[in-house]
Amino acid sequence: MPVITNIEDLRVLAQKRVPRMFYDYADSGSWTESTYRANEADFDRILLRQRVAVNMENRSTRTKMIGQDVAMPVAIAPTGLTGMQHADGEILAARSAKKFGIPFTLSTMSICSIEDVAKETDNHPFWFQLYVMRDRSFIESLIDRAKAANCSALVLTLDLQILGQRHKDLKNGLSAPPKLTIANIANMMTKPRWCMGMLGTKRHQFGNIVGHVKGVDNMGSLSEWTAKQFDPALSWRDVEWIKSRWGGKLILKGIQDAEDAQLAVDSGADAVIVSNHGGRQLDGAPSSISALPGIVDAVGRKIEVHMDGGIRSGQHVLKAIALGAKGTYIGRSMLYGLGAMGEQGVDHALRIIHRELDLSMAFCGRTDIAHVDKGILLPGTF
Repeated sequence: MPVITNIEDLRVLAQKRVPRMFYDYADSGSWTESTYRANEADFDRILLRQRVAVNMENRSTRTKMIGQDVAMPVAIAPTGLTGMQHADGEILAARSAKKFGIPFTLSTMSICSIEDVAKETDNHPFWFQLYVMRDRSFIESLIDRAKAANCSALVLTLDLQILGQRHKDLKNGLSAPPKLTIANIANMMTKPRWCMGMLGTKRHQFGNIVGHVKGVDNMGSLSEWTAKQFDPALSWRDVEWIKSRWGGKLILKGIQDAEDAQLAVDSGADAVIVSNHGGRQLDGAPSSISALPGIVDAVGRKIEVHMDGGIRSGQHVLKAIALGAKGTYIGRSMLYGLGAMGEQGVDHALRIIHRELDLSMAFCGRTDIAHVDKGILLPGTF
């Protein structure tokens, strides 16, 4: 077993163990992938101020995200097809988040259903991410199922009214379960751990959809349904309707512009996530970390501002918090751990990020995450 010391180690191992189409699905962006790359690279331009002769005892990374106690200002982001990175992936990631004391967010397009995750985590509260579909009765049903599963927040994604083109997915013929072409079979034969895991689970399709929508009982009908269902007419009126229907904490994901952030405030949301969908939608958009300060300046006193995109280390979390984020989300960092080693890999990813966050905060002269601000950053680099 290789020694795992950072998220890159997990990525390399996941690439070896996960079938190409699912690894590429996680580790890619749209079009030229410029925004996907910038999400991570732009963190490197922000430099930290090292301080010395400061008492570094009794450090704490504990804080709150939308009123919920968290062990560090990190949540697991909603990621589609997580259960194709590793058998029962959503359940394993949710268990890991529960152990660590951070929120887990389940995607609408998950392999394990809302009910699966609730049952296998003993109804521990988790967050649920919602896509807006044309079929409003299905949306109502999803919201009701999330309530029944004791979900403590709804994360409404606003930046997937239409789907950005991801070249690798098209070339790989992405599907869940994978189409049994000669190329796919040959590739899967080189991933015996993954295959054994998949043979041991019954969960191979989109659990929140198949069997819950009239006429969708197999992958052929699902493909037809999803192509027609993402709603390009999504408006702020829909956001207000969903908030009313949900009645609980609402987080709006996909905010990149200060004007949209103000509209989010007006809608009554509890938090916004500065996000470009991991560079998977509008290629050429700003990185999330570069967009964050402007949105914090515009609405940070009115609403909780979170961010996702490019976080591969605890230092990235620290820099986002210094720039005003009240919370961050990890998607790929979690998926790399999951694909590499299952639940144990997600545990590794969370420990790695927490340790880097804790040590870097101390080197910057702070012992409590609540006291981290722009003062830890080198002026002129942010």
